[in-house]
This record gives sequence, structure tokens and C-alpha cells, in this order.
Amino acid sequence: MTFARVALDVPLPTLFDYALPAGVGDAGGLIGRRVVVPFGRGRQAGVVLDVAPEPAIAAARIRPIERLSGDAPLPADVLDLLRFASDYYHHPIGQVVLGALPQRLRQPRHETGEEQVELTDAGRQIQPASLPARSVTRRKLFGLLQAGAPVSAAALRAVAPGAARVLLEMIKAGHARRVRATAVPAPRIAVTSVPPRGILSLTEEQDRAVSGILSGNGFAPFLLHGITGSGKTEVYLEVIAGLQQRGLQALVLVPEINLTPQLLDRFRLRFPDAALVALHSNLSEGERLKGWRAAQSGEAAVVIGTRLAVFTPMPGLGAIIVDEEHDASFKQQDGLRYSARDLALLRGKLRAVPVVLGSATPSLESYANALARRYTLLQLSSRPGAALPGIRCIDTRRARLRDGVSAALLDALRECLARGEQSLVFLNRRGYSPALVCPACAWACPCTRCSARLVLHLKDQRLRCHYCGHQEPIARICPSCGNQDLMPAGHGTQRLEQGLADALPGARILRVDRDSTRAKHAFTQMQTRIREHQVDVLVGTQMLAKGHDFPRLTLVGVVNADAALYSSDFRASERLYAQLTQVAGRAGRARLPGEVLIQTDFPDHPVYDAVCRQDYPAFARAALDERRTAAFPPFSYQALLRAEATRREAVETYLAQAAADARELGFDVEVYDPVPPAIARVAGRERAHLLVQCASRTELQRFLTAWHPRLGVQASRSVRWSLDVDPLEV
Repeated sequence: MTFARVALDVPLPTLFDYALPAGVGDAGGLIGRRVVVPFGRGRQAGVVLDVAPEPAIAAARIRPIERLSGDAPLPADVLDLLRFASDYYHHPIGQVVLGALPQRLRQPRHETGEEQVELTDAGRQIQPASLPARSVTRRKLFGLLQAGAPVSAAALRAVAPGAARVLLEMIKAGHARRVRATAVPAPRIAVTSVPPRGILSLTEEQDRAVSGILSGNGFAPFLLHGITGSGKTEVYLEVIAGLQQRGLQALVLVPEINLTPQLLDRFRLRFPDAALVALHSNLSEGERLKGWRAAQSGEAAVVIGTRLAVFTPMPGLGAIIVDEEHDASFKQQDGLRYSARDLALLRGKLRAVPVVLGSATPSLESYANALARRYTLLQLSSRPGAALPGIRCIDTRRARLRDGVSAALLDALRECLARGEQSLVFLNRRGYSPALVCPACAWACPCTRCSARLVLHLKDQRLRCHYCGHQEPIARICPSCGNQDLMPAGHGTQRLEQGLADALPGARILRVDRDSTRAKHAFTQMQTRIREHQVDVLVGTQMLAKGHDFPRLTLVGVVNADAALYSSDFRASERLYAQLTQVAGRAGRARLPGEVLIQTDFPDHPVYDAVCRQDYPAFARAALDERRTAAFPPFSYQALLRAEATRREAVETYLAQAAADARELGFDVEVYDPVPPAIARVAGRERAHLLVQCASRTELQRFLTAWHPRLGVQASRSVRWSLDVDPLEV
């Protein structure tokens, strides 16, 4: 007898054994199929990952699978990717597998397609003529089903008034079973006609990159390092055109939802006859399921999605493109803490297809792999039809600032307005002011639930915590000394917007941040206003720092960039360089020359020097030398154990025991002492973490495999813990 091993969405690192449903001949054909099974007192949707001749528990306790879905099974490469993610990131297999499906497919009641009925092997042995003559309805039903193909349940119930009851009896007796109609996935896409590329022809560098990507056979990782505005998207489009001529699909991963619509628009212009789908969290459940099924069936030629799209089944997958591969958004920060970029590389290897990582500021991990020739480095070093913007620093050590803006930057903004061009003032801090303070006693309005200050949102007349969401009315009197002259300290985008409105009367100013784009389609409408030149000055956060192309935007001013220099994270300089380079790349992308002004108290800092020279290779090599000396990634491998509880003592006790267990295991792994993060309390819960580091990825994984089971045993009910492999924030 054969048993199915099913993955369920429960926090347990195991599969669950179930008996096969009646009439299933090929047990191996169940692998990857979605099923509905009894679990506890209820029912759950699951996915069959394996079959076994013997169950892991007593056979008497085994219950049967209630229903097989009519869906096509998940393909082998997706199942292998999910198994790897569970093992590598040490997360329960069922939560990994079910978490990769659209929400509706995780629900046991969800069914797709028309309900149909077919005979089981036992039912096919029964001839209608052998049934009693008085069983007229039963004879009719068997006769209709004897042809072999499934028949609509509605049509069968319409045979006679009592047909529904008889049909149910046949199913209970094991002579028939319910199935769902589903489209058979196409193995390839039939796309043979690709429109010409249009007015712009590829540069020599772009053509070399496209040829290199399309010329290989099998898995090949490419790092496409192109300066901002160098035409990386044109390379993607030409690669996809080549894939379509071969009848293959393309998967394009982008870091943020806001980049998806504009990328889709460009792709639709290039491929008007191809089926393109988007997969991201802003879609409704129905929209996401429809797009997922189009990809699974092979109907979708191109899938553009955020990180979860890396698990999308695509039978004709021909290449994977990861745009802005350096972006931290590709790393999931809760639940299964996976890196979509890293899993994209593994999926490319499993499917034997090329993987293209594109960025103007590649991650140091990817660049180190390119220098070591593990990736093929493709360079785009010039802007077609445009020049790079000039970048310089404004020394603000002795400058008098007006609402956070220097006189030099204000003069540049006025000149830009006079020319009828657009400008962007970048400040990566939303709200009006980061804090409301008392100048008499230095009191700063704290969040009662977090170890952070409340941010002043003057427009809404509220104080808000950007960590837990707590908000309250603006304090009028200092609770510490009674002073009534409370003042905002520091600048946010709202305060900057107000200050620029006062300094630039008549200018049309638009603020773009998370607060101003909460409404659905708000950001798309803002982009339209910008492109139609209904805006003169943009005030924005990192939402505007990458991927956007505004032809009339010629000036970028950066305010308060120095805040990143005070971070204790060893990746801070890498992030600052990437952020400044990306936002600088918004200027002068058309034929109008661009200029970038960075306000700083440290104009001689190496990061600013590298940004002004626009020399990523020099910056990367210097940063890699520092990482090598300090034995930081990519020259070592890390895992971070995070813990939180309502009492700090519980967190400290748990992490101290975890550290002792780690050292007791005897692996060649460095175990650091537990420390609190920069924000030690969030939403009333105390937090701390424990870092482990190893020179070998394999040795680290062996250690984590031995350590991970102990972590759950040692945790009390009051402590929540999670393990983050390859963390981006330490």
C-alpha cells in the first residue's frame, strides 16, 4: 500500500501521511497536486510532496485524502526550490509550500473549474447491463460515465429527479469520484512574431549584452552592471524578444510594487500581442490567482512580479531577470526570511536557464562573484543620447540652512524653475519632523510602546510611531516641566514641502512618500502629473530614488544624507552609496543636462567622493577590501537569532541559553554575545538578537541544522523567536 506525504500550513517541520483516495492508480502522479485533507477537527488544503510505501505513524491512525483538486501539479523545479528554501532558511516545509501559493489556493473550500465526475477503477468493472433492471437511474449514470472522460456533475444530476442521490451513493461506494475541470498547461508559448524594437537601436554594449545572454545553453548567471539611464530595460526587452521567438517565457522580478505598473507599460508597448501578467501584493485575490494560473498554464509570455513571484510555476521558463538586484526589498523580513535574488539563481540552475541580475549599484556579494568569474560581468558604461549628471557636495558645516535647505540648493532650484525644468529634493524621512521636543528640559515625545520617538505629522495634527502605528494628538504642554513652547526638531518631507513652498512662491510642489500615496492609484496619478509637467518641484523619499524616468527632471538635491553615516551596520556605506547613486540617476535622463547637489557636513567622506566621481568599481573594490579585512560577508556567512517577549529578562535568558547551546555543539562557528537592536522595544515587546558567523557556508548550515531544533525546545511560551539566514540588517 502507498501513502501520500502532504505539506500543510502548520508550524511543524514535517509532512503528514494520508491514505490515497479510492481509484488512484499512479501514486507518483500525485506529487505536486493540491489536496484537501482532514486535520484535527477540521480540514486543510495541502500539497503532496512525496509518496511512501509505509506511513511514519501507525496505519490505524491514517486518514484518507478527502479530495484531489483539478489543478495541474506544481512542477518539479518549483517543488525542489521550495524544499531547498525550507532546508536552507530552516522554516517549516508546509508553511513554505502553502505560502508560495495564491491565497485562494490555500483555502480548503476553494475549487476551480467545473465540477465533474468520473468512474474509479472499481466502477469501470461494473457494466450497466449487470445492474438490476429497476435501477434505471444508476444504469443511465454508469452508461454516461463508461466512455471514460469525466462528465459534468450538473449534467449527471439532470438525468433524473433522483440522480443527485444515486450519484452520491456511487461516490460513497468508491465507484465514482469528483474531479475538477482544468486547462492542460501548455508546455511552451506559441509566440513567433515579435514586433521590431522601434526607433532606438541598441548600442554596441547593449547588443553585446543581449548576445551574451541569449547565446548560452543552460544555466548561466550574468551581472548586468549599467549606470543609471544606460538602457538596462532595453536589454531586458531584447532578451525577452529572443525568448519569445523560441517559444519561451520570461520571469522578471522587481523590488517594489510601484515599479511594476510602469515596467508593464513599457513591456506592453514592446510586445502588444503577448500576454503579460503582474504578480504583487496590491492585487486582489482573484487578480493574483488569475495571473498565477496564466503563468502556470503557459499562457503568460512574461511574468513581472515582486519577490514572491520567484516561486511561480512556468512550464516554458527561458530566463529570469532580477532588476535592481541590490535592493533590500528582495529579502523577506518575516516568516520565511528568504532572498528572492538568491532563490532566482537557484531556480535558474534547476531549470538550466540564464539568470540576469541588473543594477547600477550591484550588491557587493554579486560584484564579488563577478570579480571571481562566478558570474559573467556585462557592462553598460554610457547613457544613450544623454550624459551623466554632474554631482557635487554642498558643505553645510558653516552654511545657514532655511528649513533644512542651503542657499546654494535654493538658488539652483530657482534657476531650474526659471528654465521651465523639474527638480527633485530627496529626503528619506517622512512626516513633518522626527521629534517634538521641549527646549527647556530636552524632553522628546516618546512612544509609550516602543523605544522610539513619535514623529510629528503636522498636516494631520497627530504624533505617530513609524514602528508600531501608535498615534496621539500633538502635545501642547511638556509633561516633564510644563513648558508650553514645544518645538519640532529635524525635518521630514512635510516640513520640507512647506519650507520650499515659502521659499519658492508660485512653484507647483508635489510630495511623494508613503503618506501621500496611501490611496489606490495615487502614485500612478502622481506619475502622470509629473510627466505632463503639472509639477515643478518634487519632494520625495526613496519611492522616487530608482526606476523612474522623468524627461524634464534636471536637478536633484539631497538633504540630510549624513544620517546614514552614523549607523553601526557594516552595510551602511554600501546602502548610502547605492541610494545616492540611484537618486542622482533621476537627473538629466533625456537630452537636458542634469545636476545633483548633496548637502553634507562631511564633503570629504570616501562615500561622497566615490558618488561624485561616479566610480562604482573603485568604491566596490575598496569596500570589499574592508569586508575582507573584517571577515564580513561576502567573505563570511551569518545567521541571526531574533527573540522578543514582554519582559526583557525572558529574552536575555532565552538568548543566553541559545548561545551556550551553540558553543556546546562544537562547530567552527563564531558565536557573538546577545545584544539589543537600535530599537529595543516595539509594540510593547522587548527585543534582542544573537549573531553567529562562519567562514564556510556548508559548515554554517551543518551547525544550524544541529542548533535549530534546540531553539524551539528552550523557548518558553512568552518568547517569540526567529532565525534569519544571510540577514541584511545586523
